[in-house]
Amino acid sequence: MSLEIGAVVPDFTAPATDDTEITLSQLRGKQVVIYFYPKASTPGCTTEGGDFRDRKAQFDAANTVIIGVSRDGIRAQQNFKNKQEFNFALLSDKDETVCNLFDVIKLKKLYGKEYMGIERSTFLIDSDGKLAQEWRKVKVKDHAQEVLEAAQALHQD
Repeated sequence: MSLEIGAVVPDFTAPATDDTEITLSQLRGKQVVIYFYPKASTPGCTTEGGDFRDRKAQFDAANTVIIGVSRDGIRAQQNFKNKQEFNFALLSDKDETVCNLFDVIKLKKLYGKEYMGIERSTFLIDSDGKLAQEWRKVKVKDHAQEVLEAAQALHQD
């Protein structure tokens, strides 16, 4: 299943850091950035999360919530959030419900071995719950800034 730009993103609820749950529909009225990363506490994912963390005030000013998602368990997510001082929620998607909703589980290769894993991807949802923009096969460098600029532009519309 693939989401279409302009379509309402189906609702989901998932366990999040700080003993919370996030339900997408409860965020209506705000823009939402959902970024998927392969594994907590790995170099690229740490850099990407830090880039979003460092821009959070600007995302807040654009009425935009940031949510990070991986298949890590909630304890690993909480440890990652605490260690990196992330100022936004991380979702634990062990059963891949949210990953499958956004179609981010892809065949990957590492050292010649193939496996199914998260393809680094980001989605911007507008304040009405519709998919406004998506980035797939994300390269970490400058990505959070690009997403911020898109969120700011959408907020002004």
